[in-house]
Amino acid sequence: MTNENVRTGVWFVGARGSVATTAVAGCAAVSAGLHPPTGMVTETPPFAASRLPALPSLVFGGHDTAHCPLPKRAEELTAAGVLPHGLAAAVRGELTAADAEIRPGGPQSGDTRSDEELIAAFAADIRDFRERHALARVVVINVSSTEPLPEPGELRLPPSSLYAAAAVRADCPFVNFTPSTGLRTEALMDAAAAGGLPHAGRDGKTGQTLLRSVLAPMFVQRALSVRAWSGTNLLGGGDGAALADPAAAAAKNAGKERVLADALGHTPQGEVHIDDVPALGDWKTAWDHIAFDGFLGSRMILQTIWQGCDSALAAPLVLDLARLVARAHEVGIEGPLPELGFYFKDPDGGPAGLSEQFEALLTFAERLRETA
Repeated sequence: MTNENVRTGVWFVGARGSVATTAVAGCAAVSAGLHPPTGMVTETPPFAASRLPALPSLVFGGHDTAHCPLPKRAEELTAAGVLPHGLAAAVRGELTAADAEIRPGGPQSGDTRSDEELIAAFAADIRDFRERHALARVVVINVSSTEPLPEPGELRLPPSSLYAAAAVRADCPFVNFTPSTGLRTEALMDAAAAGGLPHAGRDGKTGQTLLRSVLAPMFVQRALSVRAWSGTNLLGGGDGAALADPAAAAAKNAGKERVLADALGHTPQGEVHIDDVPALGDWKTAWDHIAFDGFLGSRMILQTIWQGCDSALAAPLVLDLARLVARAHEVGIEGPLPELGFYFKDPDGGPAGLSEQFEALLTFAERLRETA
């Protein structure tokens, strides 16, 4: 049984980006029966009785500093091969409705508002959205471009933390699908705890790290010693441009390295290089080179290549998270949700291997099912 008569808000930070646009278009397409829910774990049988919000009940809005309307952005994604031909036209009404709920983000160039003023303005936008649409709750999800980690002693909050603070002030659960700071400051974690809010993050696990979380436990289980694990990412689009900044790339790579360290029990030699290739657009190629030792010290190599569309990989995960966190909020679950580590490179605790993370997710689905 789903919550078909209750409407739930999904408020995207980065609402005009590729991931948010694909999620809004995809939700409309699946709701209308135009496409199957491929990639949505919450649409599989183990979640059927968890009483998650129904896809047609989701109402979208958000913040962004970009100005390209969602219908136009969907047309651009169609031309890039991300969305299937004809879909943007078929769900134009839903895209237009969501675009009408996008408010200016910040801070933008020349913005003189203080952190407190920005937080208050963002929180007011979210509250207004919830009240106008008579929503039971709103889940705030950060899908904006990766930002560098704050410098030590930095007095201003990074943008992702301004939005996280606004979510807490508006009494909304928060999901950080990016490697940016978000809620992970002591003050904001305390505020979320005081508000009894569930939250999840960080950095969505869509491709290369998904594969790493499967392969790393395999080496441990077979008692094979991994000496080095190196990788390269080639990508374009907004994410590629953002990650061309070494500081932003370092924030991104921290989660990739954590998966290996947690699963292997040590950090192998090697690192991940991220190259911005604008011609690739929203498509990404990830290559891994794994050097390991076998019986009697025999040296071996495993290489993998992952080629995929980041937005198409991320959008179903974002919809899953919106539904799971909304249901957690509904039944009174508070604090970090390590059970959702299945979706993240740098989760809020829990196991590192994908198989164990999936078992934890299924247990969480059962908990949601059994909670009134």
